[in-house]
Formats: sequence, structure tokens, C-alpha cells
Amino acid sequence: MNRKALRADLLLLLTSCIWGLAFTAQRTGMDFLGPFSFNAIRFAMGSVSLLPLIFFFKAKAKKKETSEDAIKQSLPFKTILISSFFAGIVLFGGAAFQQIGMIYTTAGNAGFITSLYVVLVPIFGLLIGRKTGIPTWIGAAATLIGLFFISQSDSPGSVNIGIILVAVSAPLWACHVLLIDHLVKKIDPLVLSCGQFAFCSVFSLIPALFTESVTLEALKGCLAPLLYSGLGSVGVAYTLQAVAQRDAPPAHASILLCLESVFAALGGIIILSEPVGFRTFLGFSFMFAGMIITQWDVVGGGFKKRTKRR
Repeated sequence: MNRKALRADLLLLLTSCIWGLAFTAQRTGMDFLGPFSFNAIRFAMGSVSLLPLIFFFKAKAKKKETSEDAIKQSLPFKTILISSFFAGIVLFGGAAFQQIGMIYTTAGNAGFITSLYVVLVPIFGLLIGRKTGIPTWIGAAATLIGLFFISQSDSPGSVNIGIILVAVSAPLWACHVLLIDHLVKKIDPLVLSCGQFAFCSVFSLIPALFTESVTLEALKGCLAPLLYSGLGSVGVAYTLQAVAQRDAPPAHASILLCLESVFAALGGIIILSEPVGFRTFLGFSFMFAGMIITQWDVVGGGFKKRTKRR
């Protein structure tokens, strides 16, 4: 492995770590703010944090602009606005179900269950004519077995409402990945992300105004989780991913980004002292194995292009 590839792999590993630990920040945030208020603030911070990057890369691109870049730069504002609007709607749905679910379940559970989208993306891709192979179906079966064990971990025979809500968010994340995969072919990824985060913030703010209250004390207590999930998870990690994936082999990138769920579980155990029983551990093992098996299909010629959900 050459130096560039090794550096890219390390950056992707760091990206997975930042994204995984964001589940811990999101879970902690629920001790101070309601889910809609938390999302409204963190996505607003995420949108604003991308503005300097947009201006920086825009200036850099002008020096060595290709015809494809020129087309992306010259798109009408209306096209960018409409695309950001629809991406923001899907993002809002996934983030809302995930954040509400985290009130009732652990950061580790939320991280692994959210990662169902890794398996769902190639399956949903069938609907738009993309091919998938046997590894995807084996991976899907393994993740469903894992989800069963996780859902039964608290009290066998009953299902935690939080797990159901986070599981509902997974298909929305998968739809979001496919939508972004389509939109970034004509719109700059940073501009699209900035726009969709802004719309997601507005969509989250509307229910927050009617159902939740925010106090200065709550904001002070929630400052660290908000800064981490709003700036670190979006601004920093997004940039690291963008830089790393220029030099990372596709197989390495796919597998390293799957480690997000593992870091989510570790963060919950180490930082929040979340318990992990035998059923939960078994569920995590099956789900992670399923994700890795699915990636074998992705990098082996099935659903080749993968866009991260953030």
C-alpha cells in the first residue's frame, strides 16, 4: 500500500470514529433538548460550517476548472434550491425518527440499527435498475437476524419502541443515499449538503416550536453535544471523507466507513456506560457481519457507487 492510500485509510477510519461517536453526543443531547430542537440547531450549525469550505473549494476549482465543474458551478439557483428542498425532506424524516428513537434506546443500538441503510441501499437500487448479487441477500439476512437479537435484548418477547423508531429511519437513510447519488451528478456535493442541512433545520424547527421548549440552561448543558454533532460530525468529518476518498481504494473505503456502527457501540459503552448483554453483543456481531458481506458485493461489481448519508 502506498503512502497516499494509507493516509486515506487512516482519514476514513477517523471519519468513522467521529460519525460513530456522534451517536453518543446525540443520545446525551436528549437529556437537555427535545429531538426536533436538537436537530434544528445541529443541522443549522452543520449548514453554516460548510460555507467556508464551499468558498474555499470554489476558489480552488476556478484555477483548474473542468467542463463538468463548470456545469455544476453554473446551475440555476432554482435547481439547487429545489434539489436541496427534496433532499432536506428525506433527511428530516430519517433524522427525526432516529433522534426520537434515541430517547428510548442506547447509542450503540441506534448506531447499528441505523447502519441497516448499508444493506438497504443496494436492495433499493434494484428498483432503479441497478444490479445486486448474492452477497447482498446474505448480508441482508445476517443484519435482520442481528436486528432480531438487538430488539429482544432488553426483555425477550417485547420490542423497545426506540428500536422500532430507529429502524424506521433506516429506509429513509437508504432513500437519501440514492437521492444524493443522483443529485451530486449535477450539483456540487458541498453546496447540496449545505442546502439540504439548512432545509432540514427549518423542517425540524417547525414541530419544535409547537411541541418543545428551549431554555438557556438547556442550551448551556447541551452545548458540547451540539458542537460535536453539528460541527464535528458534519463540517470536520464530511471534509475528511471528501479528501480521503480521492485516494482510498473503494474496497477500503466501504469497509472502513462501516466501522461507524462499531464506534457508536464503543462510545455508548465507554462514555455512557451502556450495558451490553449477550443478546445485544450477538446482534451487533450479526449486523456487522452482514454489513461487511454486503460491501463485498458493492466493491465486487454490484452497486459500485456509494454516497455517505451525512
